[in-house]
Amino acid sequence: MIFIGCAGWSLGREHWPAFAEEGTHLQRYAARLNCVEINSSFYRPHRRQTYERWADSVPEGFRFSVKMPKQISHERRLLDCDEELDEFLAQCSGLADRLGCLLLQLPPSLAFDAVSAEAFFSALRQRFDGDVVLEPRHESWMAAESLLIACRIAQAVVDPSRISSDSSAFGWQATRYWRLHGSPRIYHSAYDDSYLENLASALQAADAHGTATWCIFDNTASGAALGNALALTALSNG
Repeated sequence: MIFIGCAGWSLGREHWPAFAEEGTHLQRYAARLNCVEINSSFYRPHRRQTYERWADSVPEGFRFSVKMPKQISHERRLLDCDEELDEFLAQCSGLADRLGCLLLQLPPSLAFDAVSAEAFFSALRQRFDGDVVLEPRHESWMAAESLLIACRIAQAVVDPSRISSDSSAFGWQATRYWRLHGSPRIYHSAYDDSYLENLASALQAADAHGTATWCIFDNTASGAALGNALALTALSNG
């Protein structure tokens, strides 16, 4: 299955005609799209019961990607965060089988250090066996591919590109994850039909190889993400 969705499930008024009138925003969103990326977990913790409620709100085939807390990635910078990992995983495991993957976005200032990265990924893998996606933003992470493969960590394909590896799938190849922030105006610009058609072909090719395939639109600031996600879903299922 190809998972296509947005960073968050906010429904702008301009898109309301495409969704059911009844239900919570999440229920209405999940009736049309089959995944979502939870970004709020980056900024603050959510109770396990909250994740359980979200899981109960969506169809069986729906999946959540959950962004790991900034306390781990930006404040601790992957160092000595076993306690934070335990707390986060205890919370988001409330999603049960609706938990599709974890997303780890790194700060631009965090350079690749093989010792600390391996220690962190090992600690994560001791606790979590599911899909993990990394979005590094420092060029030095180009040297991390062998470690990512060994730890079964996929690197996101990111637009607009910030480092050399953003435009191709680095790391673990059994998971592919496109994370699209909007271009040329980041977080705002919509992607045009030609871009979406090419993207649909890339998603279908990955899916044909049995790869866990995700595409998340993060161009949410002006409401473009929902329209792009709906259009790409139609193209990918066509």
